Amino acid sequence: MTLAETIYQHSVSLPEAAAREVLDFIEFLEQRHGQPTTPMADDAEKRQAALAHIATVRVNWHGKPIADRDALYDDARR
Repeated sequence: MTLAETIYQHSVSLPEAAAREVLDFIEFLEQRHGQPTTPMADDAEKRQAALAHIATVRVNWHGKPIADRDALYDDARR
């Protein structure tokens, strides 16, 4: 007998109010331990697609140099 069948057998002998309480608890556990809405493989595919897109992005700075990071901060932060 599987665990689900054992749980079912126990639930059959319960009064209606107790069976409702058990069902509420099972639904709570399903929400708490539920599966993510999207599978991990789908997330990995989306991540790879996003990274591939980012790799193709090119910014035209119109010949301006990229600012020196250290020059952007005042002396108080050093």
